Amino acid sequence: MTYTLPRLPYLDDELEPAISARTVSFHYGVHTRTYIDNLNRLIKDTEYADMPLEEIINTAPAGPLFNNAAQTWNHLFYFFQLSPEPKKIPSVELMEAICEEFGDFDEFKKKFESEGTAVFGSGWVWLCVDANKKPVIVTTGNAGNPMTDGLTPIMVADVWEHAYYLDYQNRRAEYLKKFWDVLDWKEVDRRYADLFE
Repeated sequence: MTYTLPRLPYLDDELEPAISARTVSFHYGVHTRTYIDNLNRLIKDTEYADMPLEEIINTAPAGPLFNNAAQTWNHLFYFFQLSPEPKKIPSVELMEAICEEFGDFDEFKKKFESEGTAVFGSGWVWLCVDANKKPVIVTTGNAGNPMTDGLTPIMVADVWEHAYYLDYQNRRAEYLKKFWDVLDWKEVDRRYADLFE
């Protein structure tokens, strides 16, 4: 199996002003492509060559293979939940679950932003669903992915500097506030609904 960089369903400049064309070009076109190229090189002629990406993430030992597999998955998951014309709020079912766990939608967003801002160094802030189908916010460092802890991600914000530095410099909190402007809850809803099928 050879992994390829899928074409995004929007142009590089269509997420502006929240995320600039320059950031999309570098972050997706360069960084994500590099993870995929590295992944293909690392799996060639190994037991991982025909494994689905999720299986590689859950079985590979810590190190370059895990890092590049997880970063490939994380970045595709991130970019394909964004849209220039996003649905702004979750489905009724997901909204009810969020409000039950976090009090209300605004409190959820504040907690998500706070957790993401507090990540030390590079990493990710996730909305996941646990084994009881309840939404939880978790963070991971570097290439970490909550799947390795038995959680199912349904949304993520990348808080590596390369995700926001060209647009916001060190103002990660500002980037996370703008993230909502391009997050498409339609995709998050679909991921959530898939868990109940």
